[in-house]
Amino acid sequence: MVKLPFITRNPNKVMEANAVLSRYGIELVPADLKKVELQSNRLEKIAAFAAKLAYRKLRKPVVVEDSGLFIDALSGFPGPYSSYVYKTIGLHGVLKLMEGVENRSARFKAVVALAYRGGVEIFTGVVHGRIAHEARGSAGFGFDPIFIPQGFSRTFAELGPGVKNKVSHRAKAFEKLGQWLQHNIDKLIPEL
Repeated sequence: MVKLPFITRNPNKVMEANAVLSRYGIELVPADLKKVELQSNRLEKIAAFAAKLAYRKLRKPVVVEDSGLFIDALSGFPGPYSSYVYKTIGLHGVLKLMEGVENRSARFKAVVALAYRGGVEIFTGVVHGRIAHEARGSAGFGFDPIFIPQGFSRTFAELGPGVKNKVSHRAKAFEKLGQWLQHNIDKLIPEL
């Protein structure tokens, strides 16, 4: 099992990532390092910047993930500001913004950045869906109780981790990382 540092303080993200990566013999271990976030409208820039800084500090390959909820009727808001929006106005604040809005389409996007001596690799995952009219379910975290993935009638929080980890944005991004590592792990070996 290859272990890589993961810059996050969110145990849910660690669990979701490792549920996917364990199939590839990879385990992400939370690193005791604060994630530095660049202010940008692009998740790719935010994740890559944080991964490069973490790599410079740890001097070994490191993984960073950044994600956001993009609501079409709100011009992609909260997008890369999802964590801040969740902490400040929460689920109910977003639902309030959506009151009376017919177009409830949205997408979750995750960007995983792997920084190593060879540079930074970026892996993205997107899941399309819609915003529920009320928060539903107790599993999951963040905006999971208000996001209904395409092809389902229940929110991520109602579906639970078993289903979410098969169809989510984060699962898709970490699946791509796992596939890349499967074919390129030798690029990391000198630093591990």
